[in-house]
Amino acid sequence: MMKEKILIVEDEFIVANDLRIMLEKAGYAVCGIAPSVVKALDLISAKQPDWVLLDIFLQGDKTGIELAAQLTEMNIPFIYISANTNQATLEAAKATLPYGFMVKPFREKDLLVMLDIARYRHEQHQKYQHTEEPAAKTQIAEIVQKKEPFHIRLKETGAVLNTMIPYDFLWISRANQKAGSRDIGVFRTAHNQYKIFNIEELLEMMCVSQRDFKAWSSTAILNGSSPVISGYEFKKLKMENILIKCIADHFKLESLLITEAEREEEIFQFVFFSSSAGLYSSTHSGIADRSSKDFSLILDMISDRKDDSSEKHPSVPKEKSAPVTTEKVIHKTENTKARSSEFNGIIGDSKLLHAVFKKIELVAPDDTSVLILGESGTGKERIAHAIHKLSPRKSRTMVTVNCAALPLTLIESELFGHEKGAFTGANEKRIGKFEQADGGSIFLDEIGELPLEAQAKLLRVLQEKEIERIGGNYTKKINVRIITATNRNLEKEVAEGRFRLDLYYRLNVFPVELPALRERKEDIPMLVQHFINKYSRGSSENITAISPQALKELNNYDWPGNIRELEHLIERSMVMTEGDTISAVELPLVHHLPEHTSGESSRVKTLEEMERDHILSILKICKGKIFGAGGAAEILNIPSTTLNSKIKKLGIRYEFEK
Repeated sequence: MMKEKILIVEDEFIVANDLRIMLEKAGYAVCGIAPSVVKALDLISAKQPDWVLLDIFLQGDKTGIELAAQLTEMNIPFIYISANTNQATLEAAKATLPYGFMVKPFREKDLLVMLDIARYRHEQHQKYQHTEEPAAKTQIAEIVQKKEPFHIRLKETGAVLNTMIPYDFLWISRANQKAGSRDIGVFRTAHNQYKIFNIEELLEMMCVSQRDFKAWSSTAILNGSSPVISGYEFKKLKMENILIKCIADHFKLESLLITEAEREEEIFQFVFFSSSAGLYSSTHSGIADRSSKDFSLILDMISDRKDDSSEKHPSVPKEKSAPVTTEKVIHKTENTKARSSEFNGIIGDSKLLHAVFKKIELVAPDDTSVLILGESGTGKERIAHAIHKLSPRKSRTMVTVNCAALPLTLIESELFGHEKGAFTGANEKRIGKFEQADGGSIFLDEIGELPLEAQAKLLRVLQEKEIERIGGNYTKKINVRIITATNRNLEKEVAEGRFRLDLYYRLNVFPVELPALRERKEDIPMLVQHFINKYSRGSSENITAISPQALKELNNYDWPGNIRELEHLIERSMVMTEGDTISAVELPLVHHLPEHTSGESSRVKTLEEMERDHILSILKICKGKIFGAGGAAEILNIPSTTLNSKIKKLGIRYEFEK
């Protein structure tokens, strides 16, 4: 077997030389060491490496992230090696599509494990790359063509753009500001919701008069500048451009990326702002340059909009957002479409959901690890079951584990089993979940809740395909397909030290992202019909339909709890309904927390502190009630077992009852 050639791009000679020794000892051929991007490109041309190990900060004025963009175009796989794992660096690195990320310092074993993971991920990518469509570009084209109100489509478009170029605030403007009233701002909240502002609303929010705005904006926001502006250059720009200063100060922004698009011989600017000073790089500007057609589609949507009256209050639309229907009511007997729109128990016929189905059909026949991403209540467990049912393992067991509900002291015992006498209370041998799933599949829900020690053992199972029971003195080979799911941002968990980077790259081989219900509202009628059918069976009440007005109310709601919240609402509405038609639904009151506090001097809370405070506030509202209707678990849209686990993990006591 021919040795794989590896190029090391690292400006610290001692680190580079240690890498060379470790790699050559493991049987790899090191074809060179480059301290800069320029030298690396020379060696790539001369040596044609199979892999590149790439540091981020190098000699010269170019970074490893800039080289990574060129490696992607040359189809050369690479792994980052860096001591920097802050959120901004990880976001910028992620955009270049690496096959791994090593954190300095690292052991020889860690390096070899990461190379194995990277090789596996590269093989899977080669297998699937010809059948996958560029999801973001497809979604934008589909959203633009929808018949929904403009502000809803723009919110959905903003969410898709964030997967391409991450941002906290997006400003879409004419390069010539004389007609600024049509400019649009998209703000991403801390909860990944999107708010739309026209220029009047934005100026009012920032306490800026129209007269001042016209005086500031007679020329383009940026003209002839670098596409990426951060650090000193960003501060300098704020001094020169008062509009940029107002926007940046109000939304606490630290950097920007600008790109231009043309429509009918007029130039428009898309300005992506971030609260992270070092987020944007040439990789992001390259993505922006390649997305000019997508930006043009968005401009067409903005220019052709007719529902301008909604801009005044984008969160309370005036237009009809219910699907066009001529029926007086939707009846449970009209289930032909529901049957044709069902995919292994998953209800829906939207294009976003069909894209998910296509991914499932693609990955199900293989043993590839799958990571299901989506908000709480989007149906991640149903997707996992669909993958199992369509796989060659469908006749074997599928074991489901909720990682958040496992007691901290018994996680390893639950997953990997224990021998008799392994610890106090271990009176008999226990077979763990992985052994129970041998030959089949295991679904690890809420994988982001798994403690670091258990993560290390899970990585070993993935790599070695073997487990060791607690108290045992031997390992056992197992044959299990692993499917995982989370509603957390695992990259943020990695940056904050709560999730292993090597495990993240091993699990994230084939991600399946589930759309939130607010992104596929065209599926609401079918889902409502399905839940009416479900809860009318075995019920003494003969409820068969929902009125158009009630359906319209459902369509106008944003569904933070997604399908689970819709199901609970329909079940509750059926109990409260007299007659055979649901004519009214009691939607929960949504209390919006302030996104920004002017002049706030207190320190920024950690994610864990914010989660603890939020759970405490909900428990106070519920007067300590956790289970059942009106309980904290229902309001938070998480299982009560998960909430109990979080309460214990966060050290919450029942003092709020006083």
